[in-house]
Amino acid sequence: MKRIIPFSKYFFPTAIFSTILVVAGIAGYIIMGGFNLGVDFQAGLLQEVQFAPKALSLTYAGRGNATIAVDRSKIDITLSGAGVDALTHSFPFASFGTLGELRLAMDAVEGLSVVSSGMDSVSSLWLVQSARGNPQLGQEPYVLHYLAPDSAPVTIEDVRTALLPLGTVSVQILGRPSERRFMIRMEDQVLEAADKAEADQSRRLIDALEQNFGAGEVVIIRSDYVGSRFSKNLTDQAGLLMGLTLLLILGYCSMRFKPQFAIGAVLAIVHDALVMVAFIVWTRMEFNTTSIAAILTILGYSVNDTIVILDRIKETRAIYPDDDFEQVLDRSITETLSRTMITTFTTMLAVVSLYIFTTGSMKDFALALLVGMVSGVYSTIFIASGFANFWDKQAKKREKKRLESGVPVKA
Repeated sequence: MKRIIPFSKYFFPTAIFSTILVVAGIAGYIIMGGFNLGVDFQAGLLQEVQFAPKALSLTYAGRGNATIAVDRSKIDITLSGAGVDALTHSFPFASFGTLGELRLAMDAVEGLSVVSSGMDSVSSLWLVQSARGNPQLGQEPYVLHYLAPDSAPVTIEDVRTALLPLGTVSVQILGRPSERRFMIRMEDQVLEAADKAEADQSRRLIDALEQNFGAGEVVIIRSDYVGSRFSKNLTDQAGLLMGLTLLLILGYCSMRFKPQFAIGAVLAIVHDALVMVAFIVWTRMEFNTTSIAAILTILGYSVNDTIVILDRIKETRAIYPDDDFEQVLDRSITETLSRTMITTFTTMLAVVSLYIFTTGSMKDFALALLVGMVSGVYSTIFIASGFANFWDKQAKKREKKRLESGVPVKA
């Protein structure tokens, strides 16, 4: 006969432990001044930048329009417009291996002027394209940058020092140090406190970096700005979504099980959500739409595991009607334990891979999922079942008092 693990002995200690975790999360939220909100939930500017020297500057003064497109293997210059036959000049890096060879080849295009930074021996494969600038070439130079694989890393401390004049700006390193890529977030109130006559907030940020790292040395990989109205709407919608999720789960569990099981299931997923919130608050992980996705994923994962155990409790109680409710709980949890552990372990293998091989918000998403999965197994066993056990004990006490007082028990 399979040994029954006495999980019920640990319901009270785990309830105390969970209370401590939740209180610690609330305390952390107050002490830390709330979440480390991402640009999704707080108006502001978000830019991904890379530090790379200037390689080539392109201008066009010919007929029609000239558009540039750069990828990892080639550069395409497309000519179009009135009086010009549509034509694309392609410059594959396999044929033009250095910046010098590339410059000479592109200079042959009528009306196109290419100015080199003097690094003609640099490999064309090292070119980096900036999101800044219009891909339609004209009198204003369009700049291409390059980054050698053996370039010295730029430290995050140096970037933060360069941005000190702008106020409170958060900086996060992306990828390997040799890639010299950073995510920079500047909150809306910081922008408004500065010179409001400045039309381009992004320009101010880049100017601050170029003053310390050199003109033309900063590449904008990505730039996003979220207005205050949009961020407020997104925050309200996220709160509404969380509340509706809990109500729907409560409604489903109420129809499927008895009230004590339904409330226990909702308490379990609320516990998981609060544990994840505590983790995000104390680690100062950026709270954004990816964090909301992680929390909702864990709520679904946790309630699925909880329903499996509650179903087993329902079946076991019908098979062993004379057993004490605690014995039914212990037997049911023990019988489903292997299923719970195997399912969680195999899912965590995929999530661990995400954590190891990704960066940025996806890495945070994977880490939050790992914490939520551990919490989900814990809450299913000890919170949902523990509350059902507490409810049963209180019902027995009320029944005993009615018997002692001579009040007839309702059939």
